[in-house]
Amino acid sequence: MLCACSGDQFKFDDPPQSPESLAARDFFATAVSSTTQEREPKFDETQLQQAESTLKEALSLNYEEARALLGRLEFQRGNYDAALQVFQGIDIESLVPRIIKAIAERTKQRKPRSKADVVVLNVMSLHSISLLLEAILLKARSLEELGKCIAAAKECRIILDTVESALPDGMPEGIGEDCKLQEVFHKALELLPSLWIKAGFLDEAVVTYRRALVKPWNLEPRRLAFVQKDLATILLYGGVEVSLASQLQVCGKTTPKSSVEEAIVLLLILVSKMGIREIDWDAEIMDHLTFALSVTGMLELLADHVEQILPGIYSRVEKWYFLALCYSATGHNEVALNLLRKACGNFEAKHRSHFPSVLLGAKLCSQDPRHAHEGINFSREVIELAKHQNEHFLGQGHKFLGICYGAAARVSVLDSERSRFQRESLDSLNCAAENGNDDQEVTFSLGLENAIQRNLDAAYNNIMMYSCMTGGSTRGWQLLALILSAQQRFKDAETIVDFALDEAGGIDQLELLRLKAVLQIAHQQPRQAVETYRILLTLIQAKKELRLQDNNIGRHQASKHEALKERKLEMESWQDLATIYTDVGSLLDAKSCVDKAQLIEFFSPKSWHITGMLLEAQSLYKEAFVSFSVSLSIETDHIPSIISTAELLMKLGMQSLPIAKSFLMNALRLEPTNHDAWFNLGLVSKKEGSLQQAADFFQAAYELKHSAPVQKFK
Repeated sequence: MLCACSGDQFKFDDPPQSPESLAARDFFATAVSSTTQEREPKFDETQLQQAESTLKEALSLNYEEARALLGRLEFQRGNYDAALQVFQGIDIESLVPRIIKAIAERTKQRKPRSKADVVVLNVMSLHSISLLLEAILLKARSLEELGKCIAAAKECRIILDTVESALPDGMPEGIGEDCKLQEVFHKALELLPSLWIKAGFLDEAVVTYRRALVKPWNLEPRRLAFVQKDLATILLYGGVEVSLASQLQVCGKTTPKSSVEEAIVLLLILVSKMGIREIDWDAEIMDHLTFALSVTGMLELLADHVEQILPGIYSRVEKWYFLALCYSATGHNEVALNLLRKACGNFEAKHRSHFPSVLLGAKLCSQDPRHAHEGINFSREVIELAKHQNEHFLGQGHKFLGICYGAAARVSVLDSERSRFQRESLDSLNCAAENGNDDQEVTFSLGLENAIQRNLDAAYNNIMMYSCMTGGSTRGWQLLALILSAQQRFKDAETIVDFALDEAGGIDQLELLRLKAVLQIAHQQPRQAVETYRILLTLIQAKKELRLQDNNIGRHQASKHEALKERKLEMESWQDLATIYTDVGSLLDAKSCVDKAQLIEFFSPKSWHITGMLLEAQSLYKEAFVSFSVSLSIETDHIPSIISTAELLMKLGMQSLPIAKSFLMNALRLEPTNHDAWFNLGLVSKKEGSLQQAADFFQAAYELKHSAPVQKFK
C-alpha cells in the first residue's frame, strides 16, 4: 500500500508491476473468458504480442490510478503541495487520446452482446476515466488553493477539451448512473469560469460560460440556472464586450448585438423558468433584469414581467409601486398615478402608509398641472409622514408642495385663489430651501416660480446660485437666458445661449438653438434667425438618418422619447419660420413652412392659428375665422387663437365688442400676464368710451410686455 504519512514527498521511480492489480485481474479474466467463448486451444504470435502490450498498458494505468487516489487523499487532508506533486507525476498529455477514445467507445449506443461479439481490449473503463479526470480537477483546485489561478484554469480546461472532443454533441442521457464522469465534468464546467474571473481574464470566463450553455451537458435545472445567472452578471457588470463565435450567431436580428442584450436574453429565460417554477424564486435575478432593462430604456418590457410574477413574491403595495416606477420612467405617468392611487387607497388603510408610493405620487403630480390639487394632498401626506419617519424627506415634501401650489395657481380661475396659491408656493419652496441642505432642485424650482410670478431680480439671483451649485447645466442656462430676455437684455441672453451650446449635446443642443433663434427674432434679427433655424433643421434631419441606420434595439427604445422631442422641435421650427415670413410679408414662404409643419402634425393648434394669420393678412377674414375656430376646436385654451378671434370680432364693429371682450377675459383667466390680451382689452374699453379703464389696461400691457420672456417659463 502506498503511504505518505511521514510527510515526505512520495516519488515513483518505476511503475508497480504487481500481477495482483485490479486492472491485471480484469485483463486476465477478460482474456480467459474470450478464450473459452471462442474455443481456441492457443494464441498465435500476434495475439501474444497484443496481450503483452495490453497488460503493460493496464499496469501503467494502475500506476496513474494509484497516483490519482493518493493525490485525492492528500487533497482531502489539505496537503495541497503534496497533492500537487503527486498529481504532477500523472502523464496527462499521453493519456488524453486514450481517454477520448475510451469515452467515445464506452458511450456509444450498443445492442446487447451476442456470444459472437468480441470484447474490445485496450479501452479504459468509465470508472478509470472518471478517476483520472477527477485527478485533473483536484490538481486544478490544488493550484487554486496555492494562488496559481491561471495554471489551475489551464488544467481545468483539459477536462472540458477532452470530454467535448469525445462527445461533440453533448453528454448522453444516463451516463451519470454508472460512474462519476458526468459529475466531474459538471464540476469542471462550474470551476473553470470562476478561475478565469479570479485570474482577471473576464473574456475567457465569458467564453467558458457560453461553452457550458451551447450544448446539452445534462446540467440539472438549478445548476444550469446558476451558470446562466453568472454569465448574465459578468456581461452586465464586467465591462467586457466578447463577440459571439460564428457558430453561435443566428442570421437576422435575433443575435444579441452587445453584452447587455445577451444578458437580458439570459435573464428573461431565467424569469420565465421562475414563472413556471422550474427553478426557485431568486430576487437577484429580478434585480439584475431591472438594472439591465432600465439602462436600455426597456421599462415597459420590465413592467410586463413584473405583472407576470406570481402572487406572494411581492406584497400588493410593493408590486404596484414597482409597476408605477416602470411606467413613470417610460412617460406613462397617468398609468403610474392610477397604480399609486391603488397603493395609497382606502382599502389599504389597515396597512401602514407606503411612504415611497406617496412620495412618487407627489413627484408625478408636480410634473403635471392637471394633477396639481391631488399633488398638494400627496405632498402634505409626505410632510406628515416625514415628521415621524424619514425626516430627511421633509425638504422633498415642501419642494413638491411648492411646485404643486404654483401649478394650481396657474390653472386657478379665481384671482383670490390664484394669489393665495402663489404665496403658498413661494413659502413652501423657501421652507424646502431651509430643510433641503442646498438642494439644487429646490433652488431651481424657487427661481422658476419667482420668474413665473415676474419677480425677475429674485429669480435671477436664484438661478445664479443654482449655476454655482451645479457648475452649469443646460436647463439652468436656458432659464437664465429667459430671465435676461424678460429684462430686455437680449444680447446677454444670446451670449448665455452660445456659451451653453459649447457644452450641450443631443436634444439640449437643439432646444438651445431654437431659443437662440427666438432671441434673434426678438432682437430684430430675422436673417440671423432664419440661418439658425436652417442649422437646427439640418441637425434634426441628420439625427433621423442616424437613427434609421442604427440596428441596436436597446438604443432604439432608449431614444424613443428623444425622437418625439425632436419631432416636436422640428414642427415648432417650421411654425416659427412661418411666423417670421408672415411678419416680413413673404406669404408664399410662410405658407410653405406651415404646410411642412402640418405634415409633421396636422392637428396642431399653432399651425391652424398661423394659417389663420396668413389668411387675415390677405384680408380673407371669414376663412381666417374658420382657421382660428379649428385651432380652438383642437385646443379650447389655445390663448393666441382666442386673442386672434377677439381681434377679428373687433374688426366687425361695435355689435361684436361684448363677444370680443368675453374672449379676452377668458384669455386673461388662463394667462393673467398675457400683454396682448391686456392691450386688446384696452382697445375694447377705448371703443366703448371707458378711457380711464383703457389707460389702466394699456399700462398693464406695457409693463407686462417689458417683463415678458421670449418663451414661456417652464
